[in-house]
Amino acid sequence: MIAGQSVLGLITARGGSKGVPGKNILPVGGKPLLQWTIDSARQSRYLDRLVLSSDDAAIMDSARAGGCEVPFQRAPELASDNASSIDVVVDALKRVSGFDIVVLLQPTSPLRLAEDIDGALEALDSRNAPACVSVRPAHDHPYLVFRTETAGRLQPYARPETGQSLRRQDLPQAWCLNGAVFAARVDWFLRERSFLSPQTIGYPMPLDRSLDIDTPADVEYFASLAQRLQPLQSCPDAAAHSG
Repeated sequence: MIAGQSVLGLITARGGSKGVPGKNILPVGGKPLLQWTIDSARQSRYLDRLVLSSDDAAIMDSARAGGCEVPFQRAPELASDNASSIDVVVDALKRVSGFDIVVLLQPTSPLRLAEDIDGALEALDSRNAPACVSVRPAHDHPYLVFRTETAGRLQPYARPETGQSLRRQDLPQAWCLNGAVFAARVDWFLRERSFLSPQTIGYPMPLDRSLDIDTPADVEYFASLAQRLQPLQSCPDAAAHSG
């Protein structure tokens, strides 16, 4: 709970991943990928309840074993390639009602920490925003990204203001969604059916916690990284000084 508002943590994990089959329960760093998100969520100071939405029995069993509630099984039509994450969240809010704020946590962002979840909720509260999503610094600035038109002519996706220097050190900060935390006030979310609007605020996260697992190469990278992270997590003194 934050500022008297009840908070639902929602982990979404379907069984039909095409890019990395079975990725949500793939063992990485000594535990299923899903467990990394469960662990960070359970350490949050503000989540009142943590539940899973899944269609897959193996994922549901893994979540229960890892300390996450599984109060329902997602309908098959909400686990297809065409199903939207918004519809999945709406379905969960209908099944698990009575909360003021919902926080969507995707297992494909395993490096998100409890402090990121709590930081996004604190930003939502302190700025009285309807929604807050986590973002990372953009790898490529929009002013330096182009599309091609007739005869291969380059056209910018975003035009800089007159006189704006295009040297990287002079460009204004640009952000991208990193997929780690999506928080919104439930009434607003159900009305807008989105986490994004002109009123949505961003919660900045560093690049080193913004991994979004989508390919086998991402899994390999995270596996190598997890080997270095696990000793820190198992040693109280190291964890206390890891920042």
